[in-house]
Amino acid sequence: MTPRRLLGTALIILAAPVLVLFAGCAPGEDASETTIKIVSSLPRTGSAKAQTDTVVNGIKLALEEAGWKAGPFTLEYLDWDDATAAAGGWTPEAEQANADRAAKNPDVMVYIGTFNSGAAKVAMPILNDANLLMISPANTAPGLTKPRGGEPGEPGIYRPTGKINYVRVVPADDLQGPLGAQWAKELGARKVYILDDNEVYGRGIAVLFKERCQELEIEVLGHDSIDARASEFKSLMATIKAKGPDLVYFGGTTQTKGGQLARDLVASGLNCKFMVPDGCMEDAFIEAAGADVLNDRCYVTFGGLPPEKLTGAGKVFVEKYQKRFGTMPEAYAIYGYEAAKVAIEAIKRAGKKDRAAIVEACLALRDFDGALGRWSFDANGDTTLTTMSGNIVRNGRFEFVKLLGQ
Repeated sequence: MTPRRLLGTALIILAAPVLVLFAGCAPGEDASETTIKIVSSLPRTGSAKAQTDTVVNGIKLALEEAGWKAGPFTLEYLDWDDATAAAGGWTPEAEQANADRAAKNPDVMVYIGTFNSGAAKVAMPILNDANLLMISPANTAPGLTKPRGGEPGEPGIYRPTGKINYVRVVPADDLQGPLGAQWAKELGARKVYILDDNEVYGRGIAVLFKERCQELEIEVLGHDSIDARASEFKSLMATIKAKGPDLVYFGGTTQTKGGQLARDLVASGLNCKFMVPDGCMEDAFIEAAGADVLNDRCYVTFGGLPPEKLTGAGKVFVEKYQKRFGTMPEAYAIYGYEAAKVAIEAIKRAGKKDRAAIVEACLALRDFDGALGRWSFDANGDTTLTTMSGNIVRNGRFEFVKLLGQ
């Protein structure tokens, strides 16, 4: 949904004998001191849509429960797309346009996004300059908030003002990558071959997985970046097969060909395990690969627990979600819900329609009782939650196996 643009023509209102001319509110003009807009920027086009549909549903559920109010303020929600049909996923241009539009609209106090860590790199400096609170329900690249596992200059390059305005409610990959390697060893892997999609998230988690493999004395037979625009990877799988790995690891997402890699791995005759991170923890990944292809051989790490294993407030969320939307939420729905709950709480605590005050109130959240349990934001804007789960694809669905690191 995009804000209405009232062009050119003014509205002429006749009151008593006086003719009063009102210009229409242009984008960016303040409509009301008691109205606050929350926007989300997620890939709403392409194969990620099924997952982001549930994230958006989670956001809406939180706002509905709050009666669309936060303290004295009435809340409005705008669901923006940072993907295009041509690309089949997020694009830098679409994400930049969303961030610019939000930054320039003084009614927007919270930006929920992004879904992809690469998209976050585009939006973060723009929103930091605008001192606009950014809450991610899905970004896991460590360099967005801390230097470990990141690129030179991170995270400072995303904070031109020198202040922090970005937080995330999901654990970062400096936990997930190493725990994935530990799990690979527990599964009996002694030789691994590593692939990544050459994007911020995928490349980053693959490097962290590799580093931990080396510490655990798991032999790394090779590490390649794929071209996610390719239609198939049969020759690559033939090369990998000749190396004889016990496990192939892919740092990437459904949208960067996780499913096709799995298909070609099996078609090549490779008889080994296949492990992917949370970027593939969506039904679209199973559909892309084929349930039979993945059955009992594809292992998936995820920051948190799958919906059916949530307890306490998390279980209550799942029940509410099912009642409201008539279906089981996908893995990231609860993070959309939690991000919106955080936004509502930050606005309440700030008590005024002021971006700086809302950012400050959010960063100060400690012992927050949310759907994910009780947690806080640390000095980097990261959640203190560290739960990681290991899952397997079985009978066409994700099945919980264990808590990682335990």
